[in-house]
Parts: sequence; C-alpha cells; structure tokens
Amino acid sequence: MAIIEINSISQIHAAINHEKPRHPLVTVIDFSKVEHKSVGGHKMKIGFYGVMLKNKAAEGKFRYGREYYDFQDGTILFLAPEQVVQFDEDADTDNMEGWGLFFHPDFLRRSSLAEKMKDYSFFSYEANEALHLSDQEKQTLADCIHKIEVELAQNIDVHSQTLILSNIELLLNYCNRYYGRQFITRSHINKDVVSKFERLLTQYFDAEIAKDQGLPSVAHLAAQLNLSPNYLSDLLKRDTGKNAQEHIHYHLIEKAKTLLLNSNGTISEVAYNLGFEYPQYFSKIFKLKTGMTPVEYRGMN
Repeated sequence: MAIIEINSISQIHAAINHEKPRHPLVTVIDFSKVEHKSVGGHKMKIGFYGVMLKNKAAEGKFRYGREYYDFQDGTILFLAPEQVVQFDEDADTDNMEGWGLFFHPDFLRRSSLAEKMKDYSFFSYEANEALHLSDQEKQTLADCIHKIEVELAQNIDVHSQTLILSNIELLLNYCNRYYGRQFITRSHINKDVVSKFERLLTQYFDAEIAKDQGLPSVAHLAAQLNLSPNYLSDLLKRDTGKNAQEHIHYHLIEKAKTLLLNSNGTISEVAYNLGFEYPQYFSKIFKLKTGMTPVEYRGMN
C-alpha cells in the first residue's frame, strides 16, 4: 500500500475533504464535521505535529506507529513529524467526536517553544502509551483549543502567532502534568515494569551478553518490555528518580567493580567484557560515576 505524504496543513484538510484552513501552519479540526470514511484504508505520513482527542470511540482500528490502537473515550494521541498513521479500511468512524490540533514545525521556528518541544517526550510514545483524560482534564484542554480557534477565526495580526503559540504551549504543559498523574495512578503497573527492567539488566550483565553484543541500549531494553524508549525512561524517572540510561550505568558500574576486584584481567579486558569497544570510554564513565579511575579503585580495595 502506497503511503500518502501529508506535508502541509492544507493537504490534511484536502485529504479529509475538509474546508480550507484559516492559517497555513496551524489548524484545529472538529472530527464530528469530517467525512471520516474518506481516510479509511490509507496510510498517511504526517509532516507536522498533531494532538488528537477522541470523545467518542470509533469502531475499527487505527494504526499508529508500529501498533494498532482501538480508540477509547477521552484518549489523547500525539503525532510527531514523519509518523505514519492509518485507519482500517472497514473502520466506521462516522460517529467519532473530538478534535485535532495540528501545527507545522515552521510555525515554531522562531519561538522559544521550538527548543522546548524536545521536553514533550510523549510525542515519541507508542499508541499503547496514550494519555487517558478525566472529564475535568478534557475540559481544561478544550478551553485551550477554544482559545486557539478564536484566534484562528480572527484576522491575523502581529499578536496572533504569540497568542496561538502560548496556548499550544499551555496545552502541552497540561499534558505533561496529566501524564505525571497517569504515571502515579498506574503505579502498580509501573512497579511491575521497573522490576522486569531491573531483571533484564541483571541478566544482561550476569550472562555476559554485553561481551558479545555490546552495552545494552535503552531502545533494546524498551523493546523487550514492549514500550517506547522515551516512555520507559520517563516511567523510570518518575518512579525511581533515575532514567533508563542512569539505571544502565548503575548496573554497569556494579558489574565493573565486581570484575575489577575478582579477576586479574587488565583494565582493557574488563572493559571489553563489559561491552566497551574503547577501554578509554569505560575509564571515563567509571571515573564520572565513582570519582576514581578503575586502576585507583582496584588499588584501594
């Protein structure tokens, strides 16, 4: 199936047979006014950011990234540029309600929000990591959307971009807060993920997998848990105070200490056994984490 590239706001309006956008770089689409059947079965690669809220479930599935997702009431999804989305061909979305906020990266270029976008890691989450909102949270975001719509409905002036950007940033900041709430309310699930993550790391180093495959990456470990790297790292940070990379380094250093004190191998041999291609990099990380070089640590113990 060919992928339709949607690189502009006007193109997405045309793709869903919607009226022309009021602004070339940002739009709010009311899903209840869209001819949804026009998108069924098509794969679309989106060249801009999207925030989509579903207020009523759609029958059928929607492919988002690598996974299928069943829409649920009060669920919000985030699309990053170059993400591929697809409705099933037989999806019945005629009764779907909600809104979609879409904004092109060019709209952010000269603003402080452009640099802050990397802080909104949920744009890289998978569909099964979507945000589920309470009625009050939905209303708060709806207020932000309404203010953006009001600005788009007026004649564009020197204040328009600043006000629209401010409300987009406010909406994204609220989403950060709500994800924080979701991590807390799902703490029992998170603790299970943390336990599995720790077991994976322990097995990785104890089984000497690193020696053959190199240091474990966050992406590799996240894939073992069926999570996206950013979601795993954010979950760990909120639950343990350390992100995924910091956990990897902790297990790495603990294993390094054991090898340094229980073997006669050279520092280079220890580094290679831990998965390092360059021993100098191992020594650098070890000193950064312990305050001592591997030689100094071995000498003191």
